[in-house]
Amino acid sequence: MAEATILVIDDNETMREGVAATVRRMGHRSLTAKSGGEGLGEFRRHHPDLVITDLKMEGQDGIAVLKEVRSADPDAVVMIMTGFGTVESAVEAMKLGAFDFIQKPFGPEVVRLKVESALQLRDARKKHEKLAATQAALSADLAAPYTGTDDATEPLLVGESTAMKELHALLLKVARSDATVHIHGESGTGKELVARTIHQKSARAAGPFISVHCGALTETLLESELFGHEKGAFTGAVKRKLGRFELADGGTLFLDEIGDISPSVQTKLLRVLQERTFERVGGETPVTVDVRVVSATHRNLQQLVAEGKFRQDLLYRLNVVPVTLPPLRDRPSDVAHLAQHFIHKRGKKTNPAVKGISPEAVTRLQAYRWPGNVRELENVIEQALVFSDGPDLQERDLPSFLRDAPLPLSPVAQPTTSGDALPDDGRTLDEILEGLERALIVRAFQRAGGVKTETARLLGIKTSALYYKLEKYKIDDSILAKT
Repeated sequence: MAEATILVIDDNETMREGVAATVRRMGHRSLTAKSGGEGLGEFRRHHPDLVITDLKMEGQDGIAVLKEVRSADPDAVVMIMTGFGTVESAVEAMKLGAFDFIQKPFGPEVVRLKVESALQLRDARKKHEKLAATQAALSADLAAPYTGTDDATEPLLVGESTAMKELHALLLKVARSDATVHIHGESGTGKELVARTIHQKSARAAGPFISVHCGALTETLLESELFGHEKGAFTGAVKRKLGRFELADGGTLFLDEIGDISPSVQTKLLRVLQERTFERVGGETPVTVDVRVVSATHRNLQQLVAEGKFRQDLLYRLNVVPVTLPPLRDRPSDVAHLAQHFIHKRGKKTNPAVKGISPEAVTRLQAYRWPGNVRELENVIEQALVFSDGPDLQERDLPSFLRDAPLPLSPVAQPTTSGDALPDDGRTLDEILEGLERALIVRAFQRAGGVKTETARLLGIKTSALYYKLEKYKIDDSILAKT
């Protein structure tokens, strides 16, 4: 059984210290008070797991202590010590919410048995409280916009590009350790999905995955959300609340937009990362947790450190294993895979008649820069599903800013001055132009030695457009062997 804090209240020093000594021999921490008033002060300061109080005391007796404690915390576990002839009063105390009573005189073994039973009740209540809080947190997450997959057997991250394959390989290595991970990427690139993937592939997969968006909460609310609070810690704190660190115990805590937290919260977060302990807001009892922290931001934390807005020592603690996500514009070959993925997931409710997407629509999607990344593509697909007649999404179903945008011009060979006619081999003009385009790209790719950025520079096109063309014409490093 985990170490507990137990408060012993008795105006008889021999009895008080004897019970406290038994508690300490059991491996628990003891607090003592020689009066009801002093005991209530200790309770408010330390929020012990169990209160053992004598029934008959000068001033505030055991009944008064019980009422005050239960008023402050209805879930508090209180046990009454009573002498001969006061059993009826002890029974009345149990009706008021006392867990049990011990009739004097008693030996250490009785104390041990009663304390163990009381702490088992405490543990059961904590598990129930944690389960209820976790369910509430998960319900809030489920109410948020869909960002992943409904099928646990499918990967959360979709894409077959080189960048995505490299990311998958990296995440498998990261998941094998328990190191703190920091994810950097533009908004909408799927940072939470990366965090969930790390959790699913790790030894903590059976534990909870809890997330919190740090940028969406004020400093006070974020502190309470992360570390929890005690009843009465501030206006509106009507009961004890477990924080996200406690809810994530044994699992993974994802801190999104970590660059937005205040200096005060940064200091407290640094302590948790260093010592794995913290106090709830308004509390003094240390809480120990076993949590893997994964953080993320779209901001440049190094720049924030230089500007004095982010602690350098906290950055070191967070950035043990850095992971950088590529923007969607740098992996256009994944656009078609993602579009099909969102059609499958969103179409079930929005438009079940749609099963695929036309090549023309894919071309439009791949030509766009996607400043909002994967999240923006998901929203576009959902909008297109609303207007589609099925069975495939068409170019006309896409939003107007995609339909009306000019497609990038592809560099093609210029006509010769000799007036040569087009070859009469049965090919259409489009097929001839595509052949010329492919040949031009192959020559540039070979000249650049397979370096894609240099190839794009030679062709005078963007790197994202080059990736699309390489995929379209099946051009890869094998072509270099033919030079």
